[in-house]
Amino acid sequence: MSDVKITVFNNGPLRVEGDVTLVDAEGNTFTKKEKFSLCRCGQSSKKPYCDGTHNKIGFESTVHAE
Repeated sequence: MSDVKITVFNNGPLRVEGDVTLVDAEGNTFTKKEKFSLCRCGQSSKKPYCDGTHNKIGFESTVHAE
């Protein structure tokens, strides 16, 4: 089993890297990608993927591991 890495970017998306299957609420699988960024601001026109809109709207969220 390969490792999966998810990085939380300050004021930005979640970056997912590794062998991951992304599935919607109905169980449909998105096109498989080795790396992708998931929207956290809720305003992307490519949801669930990030399209950079967080920069335009001033999205702010910083998360740090304890």
